[in-house]
Amino acid sequence: MNVGESLLLALRARGVREIFGIPGDFALPLFKVIEDSGILPLYTLSHEPAVGFAADAAARVHAGPSVAAVTYGAGGMNMVNPIAAAYAEKSPVVVVSGGPDVGPRHPRLGLHHQAKTLRSQFEVFREVTCDQAVLEDPARAPAQIARVLDRCLRESRPVYIEVPRDRVLADCAAVAPASDTSAVDPGALEACVKEILERLRTARAPVLMVDVEVRRFRLEAQVAALAARLGIPVVTTFLGRGLLAEAQAPLQGTYTGVAGDPAVTRLVEESDCLLALGVILTDTNFALALSEQRFDLRRAILACDGEVALGFHVYPNIPLAALVAALSTRVGAGRGSNRAPQAYPRGLVADEAAVSATDIARAVNDLFAVHGPMPIAADTGDCLFTTLDIENTTLAACAYYATMGYGVPAGLGVQAATGRRPLILVGDGAFQMTGWELLNCPRYGWDPIVVVFNNASWEMLRMLQPESRFNDLPRLDFAAIADVLGGRGHRVGCRRELAQALAAAAAERGRFQLLDVSIERGVVSTGLERTFTAIREFRRRQAEA
Repeated sequence: MNVGESLLLALRARGVREIFGIPGDFALPLFKVIEDSGILPLYTLSHEPAVGFAADAAARVHAGPSVAAVTYGAGGMNMVNPIAAAYAEKSPVVVVSGGPDVGPRHPRLGLHHQAKTLRSQFEVFREVTCDQAVLEDPARAPAQIARVLDRCLRESRPVYIEVPRDRVLADCAAVAPASDTSAVDPGALEACVKEILERLRTARAPVLMVDVEVRRFRLEAQVAALAARLGIPVVTTFLGRGLLAEAQAPLQGTYTGVAGDPAVTRLVEESDCLLALGVILTDTNFALALSEQRFDLRRAILACDGEVALGFHVYPNIPLAALVAALSTRVGAGRGSNRAPQAYPRGLVADEAAVSATDIARAVNDLFAVHGPMPIAADTGDCLFTTLDIENTTLAACAYYATMGYGVPAGLGVQAATGRRPLILVGDGAFQMTGWELLNCPRYGWDPIVVVFNNASWEMLRMLQPESRFNDLPRLDFAAIADVLGGRGHRVGCRRELAQALAAAAAERGRFQLLDVSIERGVVSTGLERTFTAIREFRRRQAEA
């Protein structure tokens, strides 16, 4: 084998199913090995940020690593933002970059694509990945590859592997199988479980909250079974929206503080024992609640990042999978839950009225009732808040890092990874960044349904600073753009046209469908309105204090 083949086989052995990439001169030998070997399928896109977003979404939906492959410098540096998002939200993306030759270099001659030094790209990616390696020595490469990929699996975070151009075809041994070196102290685990169960037993109003680590470590079925045994209410975080969609768990909804369903908010904030499994503490979920002392984290049980914290008492080296398994063996037969799962708005009135975000949610729920749930990829902004009113289904969204441009390439990543037709929700501002990636759909047979929230505005920014004119965008004809890019466009100006366009889009397979939904400026979802009303009020009180 050569270095390239050894790397590809190790990736496949650790669960990688696909590679997204854009070639460049430093990566051409590696891309040739990818193409000629057929070890993993390759999907090339048009811009490096989309490569990172697509790989991130693929990793999320199949709960395993995916690859973003680029060239050195101009390619790698262009993909830092998507990998930063993946790091923040614990998505196991493997960045594979071409690199400068190891051979003789002129000491005073700069290399094209070089920034400050030849190691600048490596140093930048050290900030947004959990492990890194440059495969300069083929003899050491197998051990480096194994170390980096195993840490990617263990921590569910991005890693970086740079392959110098002149080392790709060098002879290389096979990479050892994956190994998990983490050790769990059985005594500590037993003590931790005992303390958790005692807190749950004596609690007046316990609640189970789940977040992304439950998906990242493939624990949804186990956590759903544990929830049934415990018989306590179950909610997700905003970042964990879409969890347990296929696990038959009676979810009460998604906790988003003041932005969410008041009943769910009370359920969480009045709980005297919040069992938080895999929950990443973020401001998008908890900032206002903590600032206004709506609940005390010392009353919560926080299991995340390989440790369990109960107030000031911390158990280190307790992986989430080990904790869930141990809890399941100690809890008796399932008591079930007498709570009805969350209900979602349905029944769009197909009249001539203007379309709102809630109308889109109703129309999507009606579509799901007829054709079954679809996986969703959502960009940030009001399209993401709209998912709170859509039936719980597999969701890829950047709800914490909140970068624009995620939705369309994420939807392509979802279809490549699962083979399922996705629904993409995206604002017009984000579409201007990465929506053009839809031109790649005909090459690969992808046919997502894309709903563009076209309000000619950066509406979420307008909520924060309504007086600024820079939030105004041109109102583009996205339906016409769709036809040019190889799909079918549908213009939607009222609720009747929304219902008709969704039905027509669902009926046609083989090319992507884009609904250009005209929405008036200032018309936003209930969740977004609640969120920014609370933010403005909180800032007003701070200014007066």
